[in-house]
Amino acid sequence: MPRATKKLQRQPEILIFDVDGVLVDVRGTYWRSALETVRHLTGKRVTYAELHEWKSKPGHNDDWQMTASWATALGRPTTYEQAKEVFSRFYWGANGKPGNILNEKMVITPKQIERWAQRYELNLFTGRTRQEFSYTFDRWDGTRYFRTIITMDDVEQIKPHPEGLHKILGKRDPASAVYLGDNIDDALAARDAGVPFFAIIAPEEHGYRERAARFRKLGALGLLRRATDLKNYLPPEHSANSASLRRREAV
Repeated sequence: MPRATKKLQRQPEILIFDVDGVLVDVRGTYWRSALETVRHLTGKRVTYAELHEWKSKPGHNDDWQMTASWATALGRPTTYEQAKEVFSRFYWGANGKPGNILNEKMVITPKQIERWAQRYELNLFTGRTRQEFSYTFDRWDGTRYFRTIITMDDVEQIKPHPEGLHKILGKRDPASAVYLGDNIDDALAARDAGVPFFAIIAPEEHGYRERAARFRKLGALGLLRRATDLKNYLPPEHSANSASLRRREAV
């Protein structure tokens, strides 16, 4: 069962999802590409434990920035563009070698997305570029249920800046939404936008205690093993359907 730190002040009307680590398993794609990038740049063998330490730092939701900072800290001064170029070769593939993008795995079914869409407005706010997003999601049946999709290319200021959340909500009350993410930058963006936040983090993940404490400090309402655990904070589907039916009958 997920652990709550606070309660929702009101039931949401809008669900906003991050992509990586929430809808998609990125261990074999972005994480692997980051490790290979730092190894290539520095000649040093780095670990997933170190990766999580770097990803837990604010401003490192952007993997290109994270790998640039990481390689620089290991003694190989690296610019953002240099990290981006190397990372992209591992992620997309180069010189006839397949990229890690082929390891992409969805962890949510289109059917689950459809069930949520019957009750809530659904949106996406991701740190992916539009190209990275489209490669996977243009071929996924669940994509059509999202009303607004905000990628890195759609904002002037990336996470942890809350611009993407502001674009999705417009003038609507931030308390009418919830945002699900797996990164400290997701939590910071939600906090600064005033949007209730749920963290996706499994107890067996590296650095769980430290990351969980950080999420709670930033105001996370719950720590969820997976996005589908959000059901523990939402009205049962039959209750919501009954309420919706009563509203239609009243009209």
